[in-house]
Amino acid sequence: MKKRQLGTSGLEVSALGFGCMGLSFGYGPATDKNEAIKLLHAAVERGVMFFDSAEAYGPFENEELLGEALAPYRQQVVIATKFGFKEGKPGLGADSTPKRIREVAEASLKRLRTDVIDLFYQHRVDPNVPMEDVAGTVKDLIAEGKVKHFGLSEAGVTAIRQAHSVQPVAALQSEYSLWWREPEQDILPVLEELGIGFVPFSPLGKGFLTGAINENTQFDQTDFRNTVPRFSEENRKANQELVDLLKTLATTKNAAPAQIALAWLLAQKPWIVPIPGTTKLHRLEENLGAAEIELTGADLQQIGQALVAIEIQGDRYSEQAQKMVNR
Repeated sequence: MKKRQLGTSGLEVSALGFGCMGLSFGYGPATDKNEAIKLLHAAVERGVMFFDSAEAYGPFENEELLGEALAPYRQQVVIATKFGFKEGKPGLGADSTPKRIREVAEASLKRLRTDVIDLFYQHRVDPNVPMEDVAGTVKDLIAEGKVKHFGLSEAGVTAIRQAHSVQPVAALQSEYSLWWREPEQDILPVLEELGIGFVPFSPLGKGFLTGAINENTQFDQTDFRNTVPRFSEENRKANQELVDLLKTLATTKNAAPAQIALAWLLAQKPWIVPIPGTTKLHRLEENLGAAEIELTGADLQQIGQALVAIEIQGDRYSEQAQKMVNR
């Protein structure tokens, strides 16, 4: 697996990471623990060294899973986790008070079975806590040796600049894919200016860009995609046009649609590290194959021209979830 640097932070990771949320939370019932551990071990054995978690995934179960699964490999992997919600539950609202950040750090260290968190993200900007206080608290945790790097998730330009002025931000994690390109407008230029890496979550459009989902797909009742407007039956049907484009390109490269979607992201900037998630070994192997696909300038131009004619239908979050983004 090729490696990449997240901006100018000095944090080196595999070109593709592993978004671990879906193993415990969000996409239906949690994966059997033993099966999840096998999958995480398979990822490490195939060169993945960057794993993404959060106290909110479960809550807490995902960190505990990673702590157990990655203990034998701790020195060769980078583990990212997040703080920012009351009691680790997004539904209760934001809480990035210095006291809460410290509580999360201590609890996450125990659950992850480690003495240091490699990358500690603020999960969502907290409008009630000055960013200077948030960044200052993480700066203190770094000085104490409990955290190595500071990150933000779904933060806007103002918050990024405020945080970076107090404690250098190693990475921003936000949604970015062929069907959500908003970061290109304001976020990517600021990250490039400040030397901050970018970690796209949902790089496969929450599974839609794999081609495995269509208008007739039925999600488990606990799957959060049931609440996402973009995944309404009507919008899935309308958005199939993008998947058809990926399938056509994939055929010319002897690849899978998901691999083209990931290769496109990797081609945007050398400091972009997508973190696709999966619960299946064959999907893991498919995702990792994307790192070996080289899209030419002509390929990228073709994709860009085709995207101009495709209008993606549906919001990417429910109205309630959208309120917590880009504050």
